[in-house]
Amino acid sequence: MHKDISHIKNQKTFVMIKPDGVQRWLVGEIIRRFENKWLILEDIRITQPKPEDVYRHYPSEDNEWITRLWHKSLETFKQANINPQEHLGTWDPTEIGKKVLGFLVSYISSWKCVMMIRSWANVLDTARKLVGWTIPANADIWTIRWDYSNDTAFIANIEGRPLQNLIHASENETEAVNEIALRFGK
Repeated sequence: MHKDISHIKNQKTFVMIKPDGVQRWLVGEIIRRFENKWLILEDIRITQPKPEDVYRHYPSEDNEWITRLWHKSLETFKQANINPQEHLGTWDPTEIGKKVLGFLVSYISSWKCVMMIRSWANVLDTARKLVGWTIPANADIWTIRWDYSNDTAFIANIEGRPLQNLIHASENETEAVNEIALRFGK
């Protein structure tokens, strides 16, 4: 095999079926979607993550990332013409981002998750397309999130919880390497 394509052909990504996907008995259906695209299953684990491991999963020390959480939350409140301070108790971007991160950590560590390493050519892009956009209503038709999730960011923010969107797939190669190392020690 030519050395320039071996890296592309052996690309790996991390995929996690979140608690709502497991609780709704969608594990088999979600795995089938990845198998139908011929994405190789390298490893799989079922575990209930500890909160400290979930914090390490996300770049919780990165203020830019925390601020992105704030922007996403703020946008949902603006769309509904609701003051976020009434529901989140603050306007401070860092505080709101950390609250949203806390909601996410509580959710991911609340139940068992199915964690997988998938591989094949272009697996990062293919996995992200299979999963669909983070907000289910914005996901392309026939994606996992479009087909099986109907949660909204606005309702999640009002209820003080994360968006329940069934599944996570690494966004890029750096993230995939870090998430695989964290969850599988590889």
